[in-house]
Parts: sequence; C-alpha cells; structure tokens
Amino acid sequence: MHSYDEAVYPISVVANMLNIHPQTLRQYEREGLITPSRTQGRMRLYSQRNIDRMKLILRLTRQLGVNLAGVDIILRLKEQINEMQEEIDRLREELSCINRNGLVQPGKAIVAKRKQYDIIIVDEEL
Repeated sequence: MHSYDEAVYPISVVANMLNIHPQTLRQYEREGLITPSRTQGRMRLYSQRNIDRMKLILRLTRQLGVNLAGVDIILRLKEQINEMQEEIDRLREELSCINRNGLVQPGKAIVAKRKQYDIIIVDEEL
C-alpha cells in the first residue's frame, strides 16, 4: 500500500481512472492547478492526493461550470481555510492547556499576538 502523498501513478493510468484525456492533465499542470512529481526521465507521476485534487477540479468544471481561473481561486481559498483551521485547532489546544494548568484566573483575560490578528478571551462574567 502506498502513502497518500507517494507519487506512483503514471499519466496514462490517471487519465484512465478519471476518464479524461492525458492532454487535460498536462493543461491543468500548465495552469498550475496540479503539480505531479517527475522521475529523472521527466515522466509525470501522480499521488492519490493529486488524483483527489483532480477529482475536485473536474467536479468544479463539469458539474458547477467553474472556469479554470475560478478553480484556481477556489483551490487557493480552500488551502487558506485549511491553514486557518489548523491554526484555530492549535490555538484551541494551547488555550485548553493554559486553562488546565490554571494559569488564567477567573475574571481575567488572555491577549495573545499572532501574526496579523489578536486573540482576546474574556471571562463572560465581566
């Protein structure tokens, strides 16, 4: 069994799996929507992550009628959302750790500077 990110599928197999022409995969690569790995002989190899991304691209274009410029924007926003969700999860864990250790006294607030925003947590009883 291969890992999710391991590039093992050649372009012909992926094109067959997705029922698309190999030239479509090449076009999406030129547009920057997909980035397959390359062997030393320059042969494209795709991972399961690449295939899942292609499925999303095909769903957006075929079923929702989104053009490739729109697909690019959607994919970038989706990546930003995922990054922000990871940051939220990390901050929640950090806050939970702070609360478990009793570092925040009742009636007090936590103010933490993170990149471009402030996190302010205030006791609701204030």
